[in-house]
Amino acid sequence: MSSSNPTAGAHAHNHGHGHGHDHGHDAHGDHGKYPFLAHHFDTPNQQFESGKLGMWVFLATEVLFFGALFVLYAIMRFKNPEVFSYASHYLDTILGGINTCVLILSSLTMALAVRAAQTNKQRMLVTCLSLTLVGAIGFLVIKYFEYTHKFEVNLKWGQAFYQPATEEAREIVKTAPTPAENPRLAIAAVNPSAGATADPIVPLPPVDRTAIAAPKAGPAGIAPAAMVEESTKPPSLAPVVKDNHILDPSMPPNTHRFFAIYYIMTGLHGVHVVIGVGVIGWILVAAIRGAYSSDYFTPVDLVGLYWHVVDLVWIFLFPLFYLIH
Repeated sequence: MSSSNPTAGAHAHNHGHGHGHDHGHDAHGDHGKYPFLAHHFDTPNQQFESGKLGMWVFLATEVLFFGALFVLYAIMRFKNPEVFSYASHYLDTILGGINTCVLILSSLTMALAVRAAQTNKQRMLVTCLSLTLVGAIGFLVIKYFEYTHKFEVNLKWGQAFYQPATEEAREIVKTAPTPAENPRLAIAAVNPSAGATADPIVPLPPVDRTAIAAPKAGPAGIAPAAMVEESTKPPSLAPVVKDNHILDPSMPPNTHRFFAIYYIMTGLHGVHVVIGVGVIGWILVAAIRGAYSSDYFTPVDLVGLYWHVVDLVWIFLFPLFYLIH
């Protein structure tokens, strides 16, 4: 993307001697020649540079905002590394990878759209903006299906995470041993006072204690080989466990905290993608009407900056959540 408006140099001489009332005629001349020039700017270049500075300031606040969330992520992962390692298995790496490719390609088409506006390539501009908009909507559609599946199997934040998600899991919990024999199922209990038509499963508050990761196996000879092999096995992730996570005895306590930070960070990123869909659609409509050219492409350039930052945030989110296991 260009860092300055190519028309600026041709019109800078209009204000080379100051901005007083004696030069008001030159300023009005610029405004008459360039309908897009706002009344409080003297030249197209001044308007472009002011808009770009404002966008960079806004993006700096966005970086600070997401930076605080990344710090929160780092603290939570440092305190409960076993939770993040285990829970990341429940994320769909394929869908996350597809979404990463979609955003990277949409960032490329956005950059091409800016270049097309700078070089008066109207058809290429409309095409690239359309492809960028399709990529943004495609990202949201994939995220919708990903979220929907997690909600269906109760991979949520807070107490809902420990509710049986399927009828099969409910039956197992009903007939499960006592909590003393099976502590993992102590998060659900039968309410004897409930009526026959009421749901007999009453979830208790999630386990709220700090879990310490199991120590690594010592050198050969200290522990039996079978014990060493068992300690290095990954958590059991059979298909039935995938949809009934509370039945997995290897699930560490406080696993719900992973999904809390997951939904906070990916959800807020999704909100920014929705905003991107709106502004990209807005400049696309204007591009179809022929509003942009080498004389005026500021909105395209600024939206491009915003979209690149949205793409960059996801490039960090994808490995931190999907690839840590």
